[in-house]
Amino acid sequence: MIRFCFRSQSILVAVIVMIAALAFAPPARSELRIDITRGVVEPVAIAIVPFDGGGGDTGRIGGDIAKVISADLERSGLFRPIDANAFLQTNLSMDTPPKFADWRVLNALALVHGRVTVADDGRLKVEFRLWDVVSEQQQAGLAYFTAPGNWRRIAHIIADAIFKRLTGEEGYFDTRIAYIAESGPQTRRVKRLAIMDQDGYNHRYLTDGTDLVLTPRFSPTLQELAYIAFSDGLPRVFIRSLENGRSEAVGSFPGMTFSPRFSPDSQKLIFSMATDGNTDIYTIDLRTKATRRLTTSSAIDTSPSYSPDGRQIVFNSDRGGSQQLYVMDAEGGEARRISFGQGKYGTPVWSPRGDAIAFTKIAGGRFAIGVMTPDGSGERIVADGYDVEEPTWAPNGRVLAFFRKEPTDAGGGGGRSRIYSVDVMGRNEREIPTPGDASDPAWSPLQP
Repeated sequence: MIRFCFRSQSILVAVIVMIAALAFAPPARSELRIDITRGVVEPVAIAIVPFDGGGGDTGRIGGDIAKVISADLERSGLFRPIDANAFLQTNLSMDTPPKFADWRVLNALALVHGRVTVADDGRLKVEFRLWDVVSEQQQAGLAYFTAPGNWRRIAHIIADAIFKRLTGEEGYFDTRIAYIAESGPQTRRVKRLAIMDQDGYNHRYLTDGTDLVLTPRFSPTLQELAYIAFSDGLPRVFIRSLENGRSEAVGSFPGMTFSPRFSPDSQKLIFSMATDGNTDIYTIDLRTKATRRLTTSSAIDTSPSYSPDGRQIVFNSDRGGSQQLYVMDAEGGEARRISFGQGKYGTPVWSPRGDAIAFTKIAGGRFAIGVMTPDGSGERIVADGYDVEEPTWAPNGRVLAFFRKEPTDAGGGGGRSRIYSVDVMGRNEREIPTPGDASDPAWSPLQP
């Protein structure tokens, strides 16, 4: 059986291949599967062999693809790649099964190998196979055609395919993170809009630092970023096209606008506006420019985030005397409080799965990143520190990114700020590399 899957912009063509050689495999036994819903998961030993590319550029690319796949899976905390120096079999063929005994000796439970060739039209053809070493069964076999410069993205897509096949959950490696790149002394920070792959590669700056910018947010289509810019001394919401680099202000409003997020269908933008000493939540239809006010209290209502079905929003408000989290219908109406712990709650963001809300919490002079269910139950802290803020969800709803800032010393030095990821249970915290200080991360959906 062959099934074709096409990706947009003619970047990729994937072919899922059921290879005839599998007819010689032994009868199927229970297949390898990682249950990531359990409290503690022991990382699965996986062997990822450098992809065969012959000599020259394809050989180098084959080795690099294997390294990226290995790094993606290792960072998830669910896999333990085996050192390539220990491999007994290195010349694996795409046309015959591997020598499984050589991999069982290394305690490998899964095996990945592949091949890189150049098609007649100059594109790369990247193939891979995933094997369950214990059952001696192939779990996946795919081939991709792409421009040579896209080899790193191919590696992320293969890592996603392996992750999904072995966990049953969507991967999150073929994604990007937008953030605020910070530089300069603490009293005169230069803040630029930046974007990179989720592993820190393919980094680029989107703004030059002339205007102070904050809180980037991806549209669900991945074609635009909403953010705040102080272009005229006041914060205003802008939308930037990632295709042509153009930015424009969202409407012409009498007060400060901030805390933007797109609706799940990308047709609206929800944001806060401060006028006459009051801050409320508004939406604007990006097609008609029709604006609607959703909250009317005398409190500060801000940081709205849609549920993935677009029917509700969560936001923070001090209407009850302290900053807490509230949920209400997306069209407005009565809001119900969902946070009741000690301290202040802010920057809520709904999980793409719909089953949780992440937030920043301040209590006892310390910051924390936490999650709770949409009804406010099950609150737990997944990261804490001197200053940790701005949680953002990976598209599979299993991992969060946030930024962590260190204290500034008496001389104005220190204050290092970096982006980290952590799983939803508070395990496997890791720094995501950036060229310099970084804050306000926003994790994209999977690329189309």
